[in-house]
Amino acid sequence: MSHKLLAACDCLLPSLCARAALAALCPSVTDQPLLSPQQGELNSFLWTIRRDPPAYLFGTIHVPYTRVWDFIPDNSKAAFHASSSVYFELDLTDPYTISGLASCQMLPHGENLQDVLPRELYRRLKRHLDYIKLMLPHWMTPDQRGKGLYADYLFNAIAGNWERKRPVWVMLMVNSLTETDIRSRGVPVLDLYLAQEAERMKKTTGAVERVEEQCHPLNGLNFSQVLFALNQTLLQHESLRAGSLQAPYTTEDLIKHYNCGDLNAVIFNHDTSQVPNFINTTLPPHEQVTAQEIDSYFRQELIYKRNERMGKRVMALLRENADKSFFFAFGAGVA
Repeated sequence: MSHKLLAACDCLLPSLCARAALAALCPSVTDQPLLSPQQGELNSFLWTIRRDPPAYLFGTIHVPYTRVWDFIPDNSKAAFHASSSVYFELDLTDPYTISGLASCQMLPHGENLQDVLPRELYRRLKRHLDYIKLMLPHWMTPDQRGKGLYADYLFNAIAGNWERKRPVWVMLMVNSLTETDIRSRGVPVLDLYLAQEAERMKKTTGAVERVEEQCHPLNGLNFSQVLFALNQTLLQHESLRAGSLQAPYTTEDLIKHYNCGDLNAVIFNHDTSQVPNFINTTLPPHEQVTAQEIDSYFRQELIYKRNERMGKRVMALLRENADKSFFFAFGAGVA
């Protein structure tokens, strides 16, 4: 995976509910997953839109495909193979998508984080990133080294040019710099793997979102909210380093629930490598208000509005291409 692609994959926004994008717009989206009899007791992340030819909705998660692929039912894979067109949230195989995701993270006018962050917050951030850089060689797996991945390269791929990034994107970056997530680097995430497979099979591919539609909501947080979010994220990771806090959920929890087909798991409310949850009963009352405002903003902008917009675009594609079969692969997080 290229340097830019490794970095860009961290920019993806929180997963959205694959079915919710269409449920209100298309009554033919069935709650009956396409399951073989022996799978009848399990939930599935595949739904069908009843039309001829059929269209499918498949829920993904942002983890290495090798961690989940063997658990994805054969009928989901068969639907992917049978569909002539495969659509994603964004087209991660398009270089313009990758460069757009990278550029939207940058501070304007050549500014530097040291110029915009309070001195103490900047100092803590730099100290934490220095710690990550020191620990990376110990976190990496023999398999990663065997593939030619080096700690310095990996750090630069994820955190390179961090001093030029907007604070909100640095917050997301910090959240992705954990031992578990580092150990998974070098393998395409499920969405990217499906996109690469679709291209290899010469399928028509596309996306239902534009880069700016994923970037602008995050860049739209006001500065005081961004400072609060970055501070809370650093406090959490500092506490994890000190051993005084245990993460309430991990990427491993996310993978386990996904592989078990657990559609209703609370874990899907928070994709651990993306937007964190700041609501905490230990916060002072005024900070609880700020945390609730941020949570409400993210849900409105990154879940509800996106679901509606993407659902309308899916329906337009289906209406305009009545003779084509579609496979839509969107994030499976529950709103």
